[in-house]
Amino acid sequence: MASRGTTETSKLKQNLEEQLDRLMQQLQDLEECREELDADEYEETKKETLEQLSEFNDSLKKIMSGDMTLVDELSGMQLAIQAAISQAFKTPEVIRMFAKKQPRQLRTRLAEMDRDFMVGKLPRDLYTQQKLEILTALRKLGEKLTGDDEMFLSTNAGTALSQFERVSTDLGSGDKVFALASVEVEKAKQ
Repeated sequence: MASRGTTETSKLKQNLEEQLDRLMQQLQDLEECREELDADEYEETKKETLEQLSEFNDSLKKIMSGDMTLVDELSGMQLAIQAAISQAFKTPEVIRMFAKKQPRQLRTRLAEMDRDFMVGKLPRDLYTQQKLEILTALRKLGEKLTGDDEMFLSTNAGTALSQFERVSTDLGSGDKVFALASVEVEKAKQ
């Protein structure tokens, strides 16, 4: 009997990860196709996706309140959703790697960006935004950053990333994360 619960927990986690992947892919696709959509269509689609993320967030709340064994495993997904909703991270690919706790992939992405920036394939503002997101994600995953990376973060961090840092520092207090996410979802709906 005990293994059956483990199997169900594993299946639930897999289903939640797949749903999060789908929503993050939807956000990424939307950003990639932004130029092809008119402003109203883009905003409406983005609003619908954020509403789906909000509903997913509500489902996670219910699961977490009823099954304490999943809290630690779901915390990464919870933070990823909060980051997406609050717009602290604007790059769905980074959110996905952060939620799946993939520091190696984040570092690979950072190296690719550094290369693209050096050869002029990536504009400075986009490079700065994405590098900030990746470095913040790496820090939250407990990865050691170089002195240059720490300097880059302190020089360029904006209020959204600072807010994310402040809230996610106290991960044990899921209520604060959900409260912030709820406020940001309401702002996005208006």
